[in-house]
Amino acid sequence: MPATSAPRRAFAVTATLLLLALAGCGYGSQAKDEGAADIAAGARKTDGLDSVRIGYFGNLTHGTALVGNRKGFFQKELGATEARYAVFNAGPSEIEALNSGSIDIGWIGPSPAINGYVKSRGKSLRIIGGSASGGVKLVVNPERVKSLEDIEGKRIATPQLGNTQDVAFLNWASEQGWTVDPQSGRGDVTVVRSDNKVTPDAFAAGSVDGAWVPEPTASKLVAEGGKVLLDEASLWPGEEFVITNIVVRQEFLEKHPKAVEAVLRASVGTNRWINAHPEKARAAANEQLAADSGKALPADVLDPAWKSIRFTDDPLASTLRTQAEHAVAAGLLDKPDLDGVYDLTLLNKVLAAEGAPALDDAGLGAG
Repeated sequence: MPATSAPRRAFAVTATLLLLALAGCGYGSQAKDEGAADIAAGARKTDGLDSVRIGYFGNLTHGTALVGNRKGFFQKELGATEARYAVFNAGPSEIEALNSGSIDIGWIGPSPAINGYVKSRGKSLRIIGGSASGGVKLVVNPERVKSLEDIEGKRIATPQLGNTQDVAFLNWASEQGWTVDPQSGRGDVTVVRSDNKVTPDAFAAGSVDGAWVPEPTASKLVAEGGKVLLDEASLWPGEEFVITNIVVRQEFLEKHPKAVEAVLRASVGTNRWINAHPEKARAAANEQLAADSGKALPADVLDPAWKSIRFTDDPLASTLRTQAEHAVAAGLLDKPDLDGVYDLTLLNKVLAAEGAPALDDAGLGAG
């Protein structure tokens, strides 16, 4: 990678730390606070708390939170402690809410999790569990792009400078032997940073030739006539890579471990239910999307998008480390210190109670 001047490198790192927080599935920066499901009569409070505040994005890659909310799984495990929900459109607002104490636990992508941890020098959050893998594709205009080699010279959209999909595309382009300036997006391929909510319109108008995007944006592009040229899962060992994790405010984890354990127990149970009842789970997720945003996804978008996401308790920690390495190699991030970013103690306690094996933190565990 060519040398970078000190002022430019400082700008690159500063810009990345601000922008890396945008998860690929983000659509904005506001949160919508939702009330909880009905509390069962005679239930007791968990850890003496009146409520636990849970954040997530209104996107299918956050399907565990969507389904867990819709089916009341979180509320059931929390007893008389109210499960309250804040629905976010982008990573920065969720990280800000976590840091300020406005939420306690959140479903969020790997880039904002890395960003939140690094910016706070390891004091703001911990990753306490996994949620989803996959659901990211390179979709192209088939009239302009016939093969992967045809990507050279084309305009490809990614959701945000330095976000998870932006880093993945820059890394893939580099592996093809193409040179792209990470800040401007100019080079052998032109990278167009485009919000996911406007990318389908840009694609339909022909202002971009394709996009490296998460679901459901990828399936929206296919519905516009696009073709899936590459599924990012095919680039990873075992076709697995983290797209959504569960994070918690460290202070909340220290003071209320029973509440955190209850949420994790609900998450594990939700994932088990999702995998056992995929059609019912897909419908529940879409119902919650409609409740949160006022608009459900059409079947031609919902069905293929849901099929491409795998819901898992495993945080796939080694892939988070690899994603951070890709950001460093792309010139978008100084090498981060991720030691202690994970604390899987309570998750592994929940799994052990169900007779499931412990999950690995790739050497990045706290303590």
